[in-house]
Amino acid sequence: MNRATDGRETAAHPLVPRQRSAAAPSWADPDPVGRLAAQLGDCAAAAVHPDEIAAVLESDGLSDDQIRERYGVRNSFALAEELYARVPRHHPEPDAPPHDPWRIGLPACLLRGLLFALPGLAYVLGAPLLTGPPGALGLPPGTVPLLAGALFGWTWNQGLAHRAYAWLGLGERAAARRCLLVGAPVGALLGALVPPVFAGPADGAAVVFAAGQSCYLGASTTLLVLGRERALLAALTPLTAGALLALAHPVPDVIALTLLVGSLAAVMLLGLLCVAPAVRAPASGADAPAAAASLPYALFGLGSGALVLYAALGDVLAGREHGALAAPSAVALTLSMGPAEWLLYRFRSGSLAGLRTTGTPHAFRRATLRTGAECLTAYLLVLLALGLGATALWPDTPAPTAVRVADLLLLGVVLWTGLLLQSFGAVRGPAAVCCAAALAQTVALLTRPADPHAVALTVYATAAAVQALLVRTLLGRATAHR
Repeated sequence: MNRATDGRETAAHPLVPRQRSAAAPSWADPDPVGRLAAQLGDCAAAAVHPDEIAAVLESDGLSDDQIRERYGVRNSFALAEELYARVPRHHPEPDAPPHDPWRIGLPACLLRGLLFALPGLAYVLGAPLLTGPPGALGLPPGTVPLLAGALFGWTWNQGLAHRAYAWLGLGERAAARRCLLVGAPVGALLGALVPPVFAGPADGAAVVFAAGQSCYLGASTTLLVLGRERALLAALTPLTAGALLALAHPVPDVIALTLLVGSLAAVMLLGLLCVAPAVRAPASGADAPAAAASLPYALFGLGSGALVLYAALGDVLAGREHGALAAPSAVALTLSMGPAEWLLYRFRSGSLAGLRTTGTPHAFRRATLRTGAECLTAYLLVLLALGLGATALWPDTPAPTAVRVADLLLLGVVLWTGLLLQSFGAVRGPAAVCCAAALAQTVALLTRPADPHAVALTVYATAAAVQALLVRTLLGRATAHR
């Protein structure tokens, strides 16, 4: 029925543009609220929570004054509660299988996880170039400036990626390219200026290496945001082959340097080619996303990145006590990001199914939390397998202890629940939790407690508990999934 030809619909009495019943059902009383309930039809019957009906009423332009005048209740939420209580729950089956936008293939996510891990092989090729006396805490030479540069890069590029994705969400691909064209080089320049602040007299090679690391992070972020994963994998192939060869047999420094520079140049060139069309594209007419909206995502990148680095440092320090130098926890966490991303999609798909199959807020919350627990359990099993596998394959690595395994799994809970909340836009909570946990780890590292593993266990357990509570509170509501 066309709104312009429906005699009952006037400017003074708008109706909600939703599916309507041809005749008033038996539960519709002959009063304004009953008539509105009949007009809403399946829309009100399928609502899992009154807030969904309130959103429909507000989208139709019903003001609180109009609602008080016509229906005798104080506002749209009170009217929605009345409609929710009056209309029996009913979920009509669709004629065709419902569309699920969250179904994604596992191989694509595994590829992204692999791309997060492969750049770590650059440290294998670059290790012979980073020579000198041990740095702070007895760490290998150049470790502190390299980690400082990596942390800045992760922070900057996490915020940059969010801003570019915001443009893509508006359908402004040219604006997203322009954002990356400006943001990636600026981030690379600033990232190259950070390591010298933390470098010592013998860390010159590490500062140069960190500058290349900053350039790589900006270019790879550009390729990942624009969906060029296969191109990035091809550019990293020489580096990967050289690093695997170096693990079995020493590679001459000249060849190692050539492979490092060659892969970096290839990634930067591909990134430049991806954003080059933005130079001639006309300026976007859409309002720019607020820059402040990307700050929590940058802080989440800082906090989560610091936690992963501290896990790596724990492995390095423990390994040095046994004459080894390894970071299997960081390798496992990085590789696990592929399965983690796929399980995030599985959660979104499961919550969408819960909206169709549950009829009350309590039932939906229970179904959603069950789906979340299943996905988290699957992720922890993958992370455990990767952690044990990396420890077994890494030469001369000490056997994992129960405390270190617990540290790894609790950190996995923190990261996966943080990514889950971030995927729903609820990023401020996990950003605060991860940054606070990273700060606590920093204090523990500087004060050198008697049992650093117990400190880490306490920090991770507390952060995991807080974020689990955030997931239950924020994602147990149906309105968060609409």
